[in-house]
Amino acid sequence: MMRKNLERALRAGRQPFHWPLGKPDIEAMPDEVVIECGWGRWLPAPTWRDPARLAQALLRERLGQRDIAFYVEKPQVVVASAPQQLFLDPSDAFRLQLSAYRHRAAGRRGFTLRRLRTRTDVAAINVLYHARGMVVVDTQHVWRQRASRIITYALAEDRASGEILGVAMGLDHVEGYADPHNGASLWALAVAPQAAHPGIGEALVRYLAEHYLARGRAWMDVSVMHDNEQAIALYEKLGFQRIPAFAVKRRNAINETLYTGPEDGIDGLNPYARLIVDEARRRGIQIEIVDAARGYFALILGGRRIVCRESLTELTSAIAMSRCQDKRVTCELLARAGLSVPAQRDAAGAEANAAFLAEHGALVVKPVEGEQGKGISVSLTTPEEVEEAITRARQFCDRVILERYCAGQDLRIVLIDYKVVAAAVRRPPEVVGDGRSTVLALIEKQSRRRQAATGGESSIPIDDETRRCVRAHGLELDSVPDNGVRVTVRNTANLHTGGTIHDVTATLHPALRDAAEQAARVLDIPVTGLDFLVPQVDGPDYVIIEANERPGLANHEPQPTAERFIDLLFPNTRFTPQGQPR
Repeated sequence: MMRKNLERALRAGRQPFHWPLGKPDIEAMPDEVVIECGWGRWLPAPTWRDPARLAQALLRERLGQRDIAFYVEKPQVVVASAPQQLFLDPSDAFRLQLSAYRHRAAGRRGFTLRRLRTRTDVAAINVLYHARGMVVVDTQHVWRQRASRIITYALAEDRASGEILGVAMGLDHVEGYADPHNGASLWALAVAPQAAHPGIGEALVRYLAEHYLARGRAWMDVSVMHDNEQAIALYEKLGFQRIPAFAVKRRNAINETLYTGPEDGIDGLNPYARLIVDEARRRGIQIEIVDAARGYFALILGGRRIVCRESLTELTSAIAMSRCQDKRVTCELLARAGLSVPAQRDAAGAEANAAFLAEHGALVVKPVEGEQGKGISVSLTTPEEVEEAITRARQFCDRVILERYCAGQDLRIVLIDYKVVAAAVRRPPEVVGDGRSTVLALIEKQSRRRQAATGGESSIPIDDETRRCVRAHGLELDSVPDNGVRVTVRNTANLHTGGTIHDVTATLHPALRDAAEQAARVLDIPVTGLDFLVPQVDGPDYVIIEANERPGLANHEPQPTAERFIDLLFPNTRFTPQGQPR
């Protein structure tokens, strides 16, 4: 009876199991252990003597979670028990022998490492997992198990802002299933794609390695997708070595890309188009890829066929699109409607440009038509800077405008069907010095992280505007900033040029919400991203500087942008609050 109670507790993942007589042998391990991890169940295969029973356990996976059977000695036998429902996970396993681990002094850095402490920490973990396309956790389960010795969550917290920048989950095999080999493992490592501090991932891995070393564990394993070169390079740098360990998972919507090949060009879509396509597929809408490289696809259901380019659809008229593309027309229309916009004028001769600068003190120079922040220069205060910026802007459009520079937070509000769906503050890209790396090296490292997180859509260009911003800090690209020094490397917050985005939907002031919905009606555009400058997100003051006819919906997760987009196009496919089709 005692053994059954212990096994039941182990399967629930609730209580650690302490063996009273020292290190157990394999025969002493409990049978059929299941450890609840929040994002799914972890099944140590050595405790499952019958492959068929292990297969049946995987088939009991709950909706929206990802179960993993690990250390499967004969994965082909387990898969053969349910070949239409299970698959061999295409990941590599690596092991760090803790006896050979070498500590490294952390030095001064802009973040701290700690354990999970509050409910807010759990919510922050899910924000990170959502941003990296990972399975989010059951917040109630993780909070209940915060004191568990089986599972340890390590967090990286920004010293200045308190923002959670990284997370990793450690699993103690001895506490979990009396592992006779005295091991541990690392799972669900995620670093915020917009984190400016270098070395967060490495620091989290080291934190858990040292945690398990202090517990007397022999090694720490990790499973990583075979083509994740960035992660594999990190683990190999820290001394991990490949081991022949296999995992089996269930075929489900979460794992689909792991067991299916490229499907009709869908894998060639960028993240902005892919988000919409995935939501459409979830509702049974047929997908036709028109031009994957440029983001064109068609959604088909019944007799209705709608061609899209990312979030731009046939529902947006050519007139509405032209109003958004010409920044002068946008501001004129909004001003006539009584909405607040900055003063503007066309770039002219040097003397007239200088007079406009003198009138307003600081200017923004931008091409009349353009996207992704190309050709925009911000906070120009001298006539020479203005003329140089005009020359740069004309590389993207022969018509250039001057605009009064308005200080404030860069706020993007996304509207679908003329209603606010998401709001986020965008911040210019910055790097943080470590006392060793040049500004250029820090930018390149930050760009690699942003590219990996956005499917290559975001990186920091090395151009005259970047050099100008770096020089404003008294530095050059080959300068080495002191440890902890923050360097803003571009003044624009556009995501394509390395800016970062921070959700503020819940705190958006009603006046800003009303202004955005009025602006969408004035422009007569059903899907748009409006750019505001605001002193405070929770205050009523604003100016509207631009309207985007093709906003990147993927930038605003976890807000339901893709869901509302498909609701607009195919209202009969809406899901009820219980998650069922109407």
